[in-house]
Amino acid sequence: MRSANPTHPRFSWARSRSARVRPGVWTELALIAIGYGLYSLTRDAVPDHKTAAMHRASSVLHAEHVLHIDIELSVNHALDKITPLIVGMNYYYATLHFLITIGVLVWLYTRQPHVYRQARTVLFLATVTSLIGFYFFALAPPRYLTDHGFIDTVVKHHTWGSWATPDVDSVSNQYAAMPSDHIAWSLWCGIMLYRYAAHRWVRLAGLVYPAFTFTVIVATANHFVADAVGGALTLTAAFTAQHVVHRLRPAGERKPRVPEPASGDATVRMPSVSDTK
Repeated sequence: MRSANPTHPRFSWARSRSARVRPGVWTELALIAIGYGLYSLTRDAVPDHKTAAMHRASSVLHAEHVLHIDIELSVNHALDKITPLIVGMNYYYATLHFLITIGVLVWLYTRQPHVYRQARTVLFLATVTSLIGFYFFALAPPRYLTDHGFIDTVVKHHTWGSWATPDVDSVSNQYAAMPSDHIAWSLWCGIMLYRYAAHRWVRLAGLVYPAFTFTVIVATANHFVADAVGGALTLTAAFTAQHVVHRLRPAGERKPRVPEPASGDATVRMPSVSDTK
């Protein structure tokens, strides 16, 4: 992807001096380790949360029915009839959720370092908040509600490698439906691509990606509509927290620094409008 013009107004949220320097790789690896450690805690609590998670799933489905937003069963059955599509969605759910997010992170780190730190912080906060939700509000996905007619598309179509298959079940939390990280992460990716990608088609893909991800999580019976709403709220809270922290920094740290002219260069660069905002 070609870098967008850094003087464009859509970059104004990330103009702090500290954001101009990429954080060290070891810092990023440490954050990943912390995230994995927290996830392990939620996974280890699965045996204690299973019964409550199943009861909550039935309650969520009932609440959605009352609100007339319980579209999961209809979408699940409709798209399951198109075998190539639903199998592709199974693989999409299991793999692209991680690969695309990592790809956007790497792109920001290498091509948009002035926004990377804040963007990564938002993603980290959203993920940690989700992990807290998994621990204190364990919720079974719709695919476990077979008595309501839901189809576990991974089991039915023998999709290999999904997080729902037995060979990886032991390393994943099967009751981590609320909030949906698939929605939080895909919305984050979509926002980053829309705001900072230079090519129009990439920005358009950023808009489509969360919508298609929502279709996938519902069609494969991995999440309720309520989980998607929870994921969106989680990301919103993370953006809000990051913005508040950024605004509370001393003004001197947030004011962009005008580069000094090179030695022997008689031309002094005057601040542009975007520099003085």
